[in-house]
Amino acid sequence: MLHKALIAFLFFASNALSQKIILTNDDGWAVAQIRAQNDALKAAGFNVVLSAPAENQSGTGSSTATPKTLTQPCQFNTCPTGSPAEGSDANDPRLNYVNSFPVDAVRFGIQTLAPEFFGSKPDFVVSGPNVGTNLGSGITGSGTVNGASSGAACESALEGIPSTAFSATSNSQVSFTTLTTSPNSAATLAALLYAQLTTTFTKALVSPASRPILPPNITLNVNFPSTSGCSNASQFKFVLTRLISDSSATDVQTCDTTHLPVETTVVHSSGCFVSVSVIDARTKKDVDASTQAFVLNRIGGLLSCFTS
Repeated sequence: MLHKALIAFLFFASNALSQKIILTNDDGWAVAQIRAQNDALKAAGFNVVLSAPAENQSGTGSSTATPKTLTQPCQFNTCPTGSPAEGSDANDPRLNYVNSFPVDAVRFGIQTLAPEFFGSKPDFVVSGPNVGTNLGSGITGSGTVNGASSGAACESALEGIPSTAFSATSNSQVSFTTLTTSPNSAATLAALLYAQLTTTFTKALVSPASRPILPPNITLNVNFPSTSGCSNASQFKFVLTRLISDSSATDVQTCDTTHLPVETTVVHSSGCFVSVSVIDARTKKDVDASTQAFVLNRIGGLLSCFTS
């Protein structure tokens, strides 16, 4: 009996960590943060393909356009002028750029790269961690979160692929080469820490054998606080939140209340609190208590109560 239980455990653990993930962002395919995230997910055993814009496309929200041949070099000179509209790193075909908006990059990842590398649709989309937070009503302009015709996380949710958008307070637009040339710089240390936290959250969300990972058309908006004073992953605590304050709304009951804290308050507090908001990918708004409860039941073991 114990032998069978061990086999089952190992099967589900292996299955969870071989999940097929498309990694994207709106900051560009060559920033330090997305490459650190790619490394962290791979190290955790996930099957990862990166598909992100050829250039920084922050703030482009739901913009979309047909990718075009590059008329200037890729971000940080990672590909030359005249490169094709979609391309990959010469040494790693799983690192891909799309010369267009975040929406187009994640679509390319889901519709073209996933069948090529996975032989199927991806199991999950990780968007970010973004350089800079995406909080409250501010998500409507974010290429990391927003969509309609959609930005990365919402686009994937609307295509039937569960997703989470991650955004980070402390970071900067620096090349991925910084990870090796300046391993002790603030940018590198922040990128590595946020990558570790994002991987921890992703494992908690996708690892349970039950499906679906998230309800249809639902995505999560996760925001990390500053790494100033929070330099170790063990200091961070994930808190279930809502985008916008609404005293008339009844949220899922947790931490002895039916009113979730607002993500802006949580992230900007003096503690090392990470906000986790459940949003509707179609409206970019908060969801009802039953939908929040689905997420709470799935990752409740990772969540903490907020203390201001």
